[in-house]
Amino acid sequence: MMHMNRRSALQLLSGAASFSIAARAGRLWAQPRKLKPDAASVLIVVDVQNCFIAGGTLAVPRGEDVVPVINRVAPAFQNVVLTQDWHPAGHASFASSYPGRKPFETIKLAYGEQVLWPDHCVQGTSDAALDKDLNIPQAELIVRKGFRRQIDSYSAFQEADRKTPTGLGGYLRERRMRRVFVTGLATDFCVAWTALDARRAGFDTYVIEDACRGIDLNGSLAAAWKKMAERGVRRIQSTDIELG
Repeated sequence: MMHMNRRSALQLLSGAASFSIAARAGRLWAQPRKLKPDAASVLIVVDVQNCFIAGGTLAVPRGEDVVPVINRVAPAFQNVVLTQDWHPAGHASFASSYPGRKPFETIKLAYGEQVLWPDHCVQGTSDAALDKDLNIPQAELIVRKGFRRQIDSYSAFQEADRKTPTGLGGYLRERRMRRVFVTGLATDFCVAWTALDARRAGFDTYVIEDACRGIDLNGSLAAAWKKMAERGVRRIQSTDIELG
């Protein structure tokens, strides 16, 4: 049997300990596994409409850039829901409904503070149509929101009075969905409100950042991300999703 002096034994133990620590560190910093959408996952595509992309009545900067990203991730999902802003003419959120008021000013309505917008997404117009390049044939539901004249609606789950549901929450629960992935326009308004309401309803909620674009009205984009993080909404990229 080979005998070992004290120094050799300590060197051997030290080397083994270093190897163990390195191995644990390697596991800790290993590339995280990608998220694989399953039968209980749903992709929500928020308001990818002509009014919110280049040339529209309320164009989000680079809004059209979300379309190829959404088209790339959508085939990974068995379940897809689309939303449409669907306002009647003279809607309460339109600056034109208030003499002397201008777009992007705010007023107080019965349900609280309301940003006034240019007339947009008026029912039945080409401005309200979904972007023609959006290619998601498996989408199974379109939720139209904001069609009540006196109430605006950012969230796909609940209108701005915070009392009137769209029915989407019940639909997803009935279908036994557990995970919600949100994309679309605009990050700091309809996307954020949708994600926050999904989280409030108990769904594991992810916002795919590169599949969204924001307006950033007076710091609204940073504020939206901060609020979503505080409420447990997870911020991911399209590359975090397993597409194969």
